[in-house]
Amino acid sequence: MRRRQARLYETAPDTRFWRLRGRLSRPVSIQSLVALRILFGLILVWDWWRYERYDRIDRYYVHTEFTFPYFGLDFIQPLPDPWIHWAWAVVGLSAFLVMIGAFYRVAIVTFILSFGYFFLLDRTQYLNHNYMVLLYAALLAVSPANRAFSVDARLRPHIRTLTIPYWPVAAVRLQTEIILVYAGIVKITDDWLRGEPLRMWMHARMDEIPLAQIFQWDWVLMSAAIGVVVLHVVGAPLLLWRRSRLAVFLIYTAFHVTNSVMFNIGIFPWLTIAVTLIFFEPDWPQRLARRFLGLFEELPPPPRLRPDAPIPRLGTAALAGLALWFAVQLALPMRQALFPNLVGWTGDGHRFSWRMRIYDRDAQGYFRVVSPSGGSWAVEPQELLSRRQARNVLTRPDLIYDFAQLLEELSRRRGLSDVQVYAHIRKSLNGRPMQDYVDSSVDLTEARYNVWGPDDWILPLESRAAEGRIAAWWPPLPLQKPAADPPERQVAMEGGN
Repeated sequence: MRRRQARLYETAPDTRFWRLRGRLSRPVSIQSLVALRILFGLILVWDWWRYERYDRIDRYYVHTEFTFPYFGLDFIQPLPDPWIHWAWAVVGLSAFLVMIGAFYRVAIVTFILSFGYFFLLDRTQYLNHNYMVLLYAALLAVSPANRAFSVDARLRPHIRTLTIPYWPVAAVRLQTEIILVYAGIVKITDDWLRGEPLRMWMHARMDEIPLAQIFQWDWVLMSAAIGVVVLHVVGAPLLLWRRSRLAVFLIYTAFHVTNSVMFNIGIFPWLTIAVTLIFFEPDWPQRLARRFLGLFEELPPPPRLRPDAPIPRLGTAALAGLALWFAVQLALPMRQALFPNLVGWTGDGHRFSWRMRIYDRDAQGYFRVVSPSGGSWAVEPQELLSRRQARNVLTRPDLIYDFAQLLEELSRRRGLSDVQVYAHIRKSLNGRPMQDYVDSSVDLTEARYNVWGPDDWILPLESRAAEGRIAAWWPPLPLQKPAADPPERQVAMEGGN
């Protein structure tokens, strides 16, 4: 008996593994994945047109002399005009081909490469929804989304099928859960739960948008701030439950449509609504169509779902790849734990962590270049950069550091070697009074930028929350880092200056 129990215990992990593989390999309708493919391509075609209409390629990459590529990717540079416009045309064409399901594998890979090229050109142009686009494009690239309702299925009938394994649907669902839940978790901070910067944004727009008038009452403002957290942290998991799915989806839809009206956030609301549809039953398009047509006539029962061909089991290598993908997706937003300071203030750990519409940063300042002879001159970022680039350079440590290195390199080209560069920047976060952001006594050409930790030349935040917005008894929140360094270190810093 004991030997039999031991044998069962030893084989239990394999049994769980095979159950998981079996569940991910079970046949489901292809319809929801096809709907996602069509909506994804349509939204990206619209985004391509928006960039063309507002001349963003010219403004971002043609009329700017300098860009800030990601670390280790300095070789990725903007193509000269008109070639960069042709590269952007490839983005639009490949998105259209994805939408109609024509030459799908080539189209989706081409889209990832071309869209990813523009994404990596300049850190100052980083947007969460562009990162989100690449993630979903990667998942679509490994899914059989072109095997029905597509040009490929029409031209190659042998690939046509109405059933697919469940894992592509499950992968999109899990990716969406990660994004939505993290979008709520990162808002559990002192500022957000006290209504900032939502209060600032709404009060500033009361004359422009009638809907903003309701936010003049604090109870409405606080309900909205807390409701957003609850919607993401609690509502997102409820999308997995059939009974609550439709109600939560409708609330999410209202939320995203309102955001689109209130703020200029591009395709993000519409893309999020499109991917959230994946939580409904895989054959939801057919069910929706039958419900509509059933208003006018009695319909026969729908045919039972039967695979057109045997559904291959998800391979071990593929399952391991998915596990690695989602391990990275779970870990990357949590790298803020490596930094002891407030992410909203320093910017460390901000990118790729789903911090969307949570901070309001205002900064002003200049850089002082000192020659070996003792002469000095001031350089404002907007003298060399676009308005968008200059605004970001004044608020992010990595960009401040890179701009200082750029000024050193420009000085060297002009025959001035061994110059020193100092940053004089004052910054405000979520309505706080302006304070010094960078230690102006540090020569940034000799300083070091720390990718995995805080930079000692970034000064600590002096006030924990916006003036008058937080009572002294308000307890620290789980994701809220210390607002400032211990008093003894501040005294030491003041003495050193």
